[in-house]
Amino acid sequence: MSESTPPAVAVFRPDDERIDDAVAVLSDLGADPVPDPMLAVEPTGASPRTDADFAVLTSKTGAELVSAADWRPGEATVCAIGPATADALRAEGYPVDVVPEEYTSSGLVERLESDVDGGRVEVARSDHGSDVLPEGFEAAGAYVHESVLYRLVRPEGSGDSAERAAVGDLDAVCFTSSLTVDHFLEAAADRGVREGALDGLSDAVVGVIGEPTRETAAERGIEVDVVPEEATFDALARAVLEQVDGRS
Repeated sequence: MSESTPPAVAVFRPDDERIDDAVAVLSDLGADPVPDPMLAVEPTGASPRTDADFAVLTSKTGAELVSAADWRPGEATVCAIGPATADALRAEGYPVDVVPEEYTSSGLVERLESDVDGGRVEVARSDHGSDVLPEGFEAAGAYVHESVLYRLVRPEGSGDSAERAAVGDLDAVCFTSSLTVDHFLEAAADRGVREGALDGLSDAVVGVIGEPTRETAAERGIEVDVVPEEATFDALARAVLEQVDGRS
């Protein structure tokens, strides 16, 4: 990469306004975005229970789906895992009572563990949620019910970024969940470039959101360079590009 060439940064958000927003963020920061959606949403038609003391939502998609289902939280304390989910809930007309200081599952458990003993906690999310929330709330004495609102699948046609990684044509990647890591590697395998893509990532700046994603990447043989303190895409993009600049 020459000094006049913007760094090529792959991003794997779902193929909707989220990838558009991520591309805009990277462009504004002076990068050359490489959008390669690794997640597609398949709604299940499920709706959260309405008799919970605490209702936990973990994504913008979840907020939109519960609204479409005309879910009403009743007397529940509505909890969002982070500001993006909170904003989406408010946009759909829901009150948001709790957003943890640390925008992660463990951060939300820590925020609520002294409040949920003996209470009913409804966790509404995708089919790929980690065990941190239910196990953490149960350890704190709560009765936990989980509603799977949607499934996350890999879109057909994904994997252009893996081919670019395999030929050394990526300067950085931004993984936003463990599933984006797995889907990237699946797409690479489907295109016959898995080992080459892994080699390419070893020369690129690898950024991830959250410790679970870092652990998944490490287990798959990917060395992570950047984990921003704030679990948002904006923070991830800025931290990744700072690292890229530091290598120039």
